[in-house]
Amino acid sequence: MATYARNPVEFVRGEGTRLWDDEGNEYLDFLTGISVAQLGHCHPRVVEAVREQAGRLMHVGNLFYTEPGITLAKRLSDLSLGGRVFLCNSGAEAIECALKLARKRRPGGEFVVTEGGFHGRTMGALSATPQESKQAPFAPLVPGFGVVPRNDRDALVAAVSERTAAVLLEPIQGESGIHPLDRDVLAAAREACDEHGALLIFDEIQCGMGRTGTLWAHEQLGAAPDVMTVAKGLGGGLPVGACVTTREYASVLEPGDHGSTFAGGPVIAAAAGAVLDVVTGDGFLDTVGRRGERVADGLRGLGLEPRGLGLMVGFDLPDAPDVARRLLLEQRLVVHATGPDTIRLLPPLTVTDAEIEEAVLRMGECLSAS
Repeated sequence: MATYARNPVEFVRGEGTRLWDDEGNEYLDFLTGISVAQLGHCHPRVVEAVREQAGRLMHVGNLFYTEPGITLAKRLSDLSLGGRVFLCNSGAEAIECALKLARKRRPGGEFVVTEGGFHGRTMGALSATPQESKQAPFAPLVPGFGVVPRNDRDALVAAVSERTAAVLLEPIQGESGIHPLDRDVLAAAREACDEHGALLIFDEIQCGMGRTGTLWAHEQLGAAPDVMTVAKGLGGGLPVGACVTTREYASVLEPGDHGSTFAGGPVIAAAAGAVLDVVTGDGFLDTVGRRGERVADGLRGLGLEPRGLGLMVGFDLPDAPDVARRLLLEQRLVVHATGPDTIRLLPPLTVTDAEIEEAVLRMGECLSAS
């Protein structure tokens, strides 16, 4: 179906930060499938984990145990909130699980979300995504979602009450152009949820898995959630999502409350395990922070004002979609325009200093030709 406005490029091969199209042209990838190929394309440890597992067992379904899924859930729990994990196939599915968990815990409860947030395109996740252009064609949506301005602490606090099932936030909004939420807003959300017995849910689908220089973005922002959603970079290029709870809320969902046919399958779980092996390796996340600073410095050298954390960077400039298209077709640099005036950069966490310098050079040549 014609649901994507695709660029006139067909990619056929990838390795690290490089992509090649069907005509043999080489590109630098500073988008990574929107923060999915977290370790670059075809990382050898991910490829080997997939090959080995695919040759042993691919699928049996969730009526039975398989070791890769159990191991992945345990590792995610140990590395984050310490409760239980629902494995699924995408970020939107992880959000659906979080919404159902919150509503089961507080039946009929309402949700508080922020302007500029993006949580997915399924009906529940879309209802939590207050963007008129995305919501309007599919009304009526799931009821019970209240919207507050992005960084309005007082409005957020005022919106939370005993009727609130959960506050759902991206610590760093991605789809709207890389906007970190203020630390005092996240702290106020935590306090308001504690006061009124609501859950605080962090959507770390794009900003998690080391993207910001810590495994989870909220580790740098001073507030911790009750529930967290993860996806994108977790699979290193394969489809996976997870909804993680603290111990306190680990047993809210019971047998029969939720499910997914392919969730936690052995091959996907093996790939995600390999990604975790690399991202949690000694010193790896320190390099992400340093490389993020190098990207930001390069952009400043071009007269741009970067925002974000680590290798999750956005900047504003006029006619962003046209600039992104010219970068792709003329400079062979893959980026993304998130709107009419914002470019988003999400290079692999394994990007080298030389590749960063090359990308900045290509951006400079494109902008100077404008």
